[in-house]
Formats: sequence, C-alpha cells, structure tokens
Amino acid sequence: MDYILQPWPWYVAGPMMALIMFTLIYFGKTFGMSSNLRTFCTIAGAGKKAKFFDFDWKAQRWNLTVVLGAVIGGFIAHFLLSVPTDMDLNPVTVESLSQYGFENVGKSLLPAELYSWDAVLSLKGLSILIIGGFLVGFGTRYAGGCTSGHAITGLSNLQVPSLIAVIGFFLGGLIMIHLLFPLIFG
Repeated sequence: MDYILQPWPWYVAGPMMALIMFTLIYFGKTFGMSSNLRTFCTIAGAGKKAKFFDFDWKAQRWNLTVVLGAVIGGFIAHFLLSVPTDMDLNPVTVESLSQYGFENVGKSLLPAELYSWDAVLSLKGLSILIIGGFLVGFGTRYAGGCTSGHAITGLSNLQVPSLIAVIGFFLGGLIMIHLLFPLIFG
C-alpha cells in the first residue's frame, strides 16, 4: 500500500502511458477528454439544433468509459488513497502566494481561497468560473482538442498541430501566472 500511495517513478508511469498509447493507436482510437463534451451534447439532442453535434455518438462509447474511469479513479484516489502531506514548495512561491492572501500555502492541493463555497459563490469567484469556463471551452474547440488529447495523443502521433497547441498551452500558463494572476489576486 505504501508503494501505491507514493508518486510513481517515471520509469514505471512512462512505459504504462506508452503501452496505453500503443494500444489506442493499434485500435485506431485517440485519447482526449474534450471530445466527450461533444458526445454528451449529442446524446442530449443538440444535433437537432447544430450540425456540429449531428454524428453517430455510439461510435464514441468507448471514450465515455474513459470519463467514467476518470470519475471513479478520482473518487478512489481522493477518498481511499489520499495521504495528508505537506508539499515542499519553493520558499519564494510560498512568500508570493502569502502576499496574495493565500494562507496555509503547501498544506493542501486545493487552497480554500479558490475552492471553498465562500470563494466560488462570491462575485469574484463566479466571474472567474464563468470567464474561465468560456475561455477553456472556446480554446478547446478552437485548438481542436484539450491538453490531454494534444499532449498525450497528438504528440505520441507526432502531429505538428499538437506540438503547436502544447507550446500554446505552456505559453498561456506562463502568461496567466506571471501577468494575470497578480492582477486577479493582487
């Protein structure tokens, strides 16, 4: 059990991911979570209103099991395999976040300043969720996939558009944390 609760080394996790990707490529499948949103909308009947959602969703049933597995795996990881532990963060990061009003930095993966009901139900929290949700949805559609789809499937298939998308994801993250984060929380 101690082995399962610790982060797995790259030489175990990496080959496991490669095995999964080889299997998906062999069967002509791709991995990504955002395509499931289109499938859910199609199941709900959105194909009657927009041509984009008018497709045979049953061909994507296998990918819906990925979503189910992610939900079940997340539940098991959180409720059965989580061990309270302090994160060893760089002191400069701890100081910076403390200046923005974050308390107990490194004590939780989900800081209460962002993930509590009080934070979410505030005007600032709702604005962040709505604007962020729109940007993620628009970006996912515009990029033709999500981070997992491009970074895992696209790069393993040596697709240049996925390389460009992944570079864009990293640049967007850098812009967010260095330019926008101080404006939002400063």
